[in-house]
Amino acid sequence: MSDIFKAYDVRGIVPDELNVDWARAIGAAFAQVVATDRVIVGYDMRLSSDALKSALVEGLNASGVDVIDVGLASTDLLYFASGRLDLPGVMITASHNPGNYNGIKFCRAGASPVGAESGLVEVQELATKYLATTVPVRAVQGTCERRSMLDEYVAHVRSFVDVTKLRGLRVVADTANGMGGLIVGPVFDDLGVSLEVMYGELDGSFPNHPADPIQPENLVDLRAKVLSMGADVGLAFDGDADRVFLVDDKAAPVSGSTTTALIARRILSRFPGETILYNLICSKAVPEVITQAGGTAIRTRVGHSFIKAEMARTGAIFGGEHSGHYYFRDNYRADSGMIAALTVLEEIAIKGSSLSEMRSSLERYSDSGEVNTKVQDTLAVLAFVENAYQGRAVVDHLDGLTLDFGDWWFNLRPSNTEPLLRLNLEAPTDDEVSRRSHEVLAVVAKADSEVIR
Repeated sequence: MSDIFKAYDVRGIVPDELNVDWARAIGAAFAQVVATDRVIVGYDMRLSSDALKSALVEGLNASGVDVIDVGLASTDLLYFASGRLDLPGVMITASHNPGNYNGIKFCRAGASPVGAESGLVEVQELATKYLATTVPVRAVQGTCERRSMLDEYVAHVRSFVDVTKLRGLRVVADTANGMGGLIVGPVFDDLGVSLEVMYGELDGSFPNHPADPIQPENLVDLRAKVLSMGADVGLAFDGDADRVFLVDDKAAPVSGSTTTALIARRILSRFPGETILYNLICSKAVPEVITQAGGTAIRTRVGHSFIKAEMARTGAIFGGEHSGHYYFRDNYRADSGMIAALTVLEEIAIKGSSLSEMRSSLERYSDSGEVNTKVQDTLAVLAFVENAYQGRAVVDHLDGLTLDFGDWWFNLRPSNTEPLLRLNLEAPTDDEVSRRSHEVLAVVAKADSEVIR
């Protein structure tokens, strides 16, 4: 089972790596770790999700825990339910992974995070024990109550913007047969927005394209539809709809960094002087925009559990990740692709400018994207790279290794699950990015060969 427990959730191929026996054991283990009498459970549209959900509920009930089953849900709907009801939550989903995968995401009461450093290791240890023996059964078992939270969720996400400003906008949403198909229609209903939903049918076989909008090939249909419809913006949701990626009115994809800067600027126009978080692989343009808009910018590690913890510590109103996760303090510090989408639409409407025009002032540098390299020993390679650039850059170890040379910078982070180093590099021009990326990757390759010897 150690293979299916990741840094922030459980993820694996069904049934070879994750099956109903494991889901039942994980349910019982989570009941022990959160020590509560009620848990909220939701699930996505994957072909295996209903069976895994039922088994997980059995494990919770056997432990004496009552379950509130919110049914088919986006992950941000599950987080909303956890926050609104102040109860722990479990979501059956594998997010953007292919259809033969499934997984389990967890949160404590109030949508607070559960990760490797905040309870997931304990869940793993107990579930492994229960799988090898048997799930404990209490004399008084729990119950399961079905409760829809969709209407309350819709009202909640709409509360983040002035929905009257959105009238007349033209929007295309590609939900990739994922859970966005459940929430997009109700959120936009009666707002006067011209909405076209692509692949809105819930279908865990993903018949049209994978629900992974970070891959450019999965945006092809959306980009074409934006142009043919003359839309103001295209929205691409991942499988569980907690992430959203934008396509502008000229059908050009918008990075997570640019979206973070755009949302930060909108929020700061309403709430001057607030603190905004951004993770360390975001563009340098993000803290520049935040500062220029009168906010306080704080850099964080990559990953939702770190960002949520920092948001709680600092009281930050918003946090963005380059990967398309956007966190809102008044959303119980949880991420929501839908709230992010509405905020961007509000900015377009109020500014009276197209997204393609607005983004130009926010995109100030060029970047490499994330480049993965397989290495023998990630820590040894990081030490070698740091030594190779000694004295030439400002060094920090907030998350992996970041070296800042003033006019360009890069970050190398170890993968949580594989022997990989992830490179993100930013420089003033595309040519400079290409040249510096080749340089850094050559140092990584040399380091790896030295480690082997």
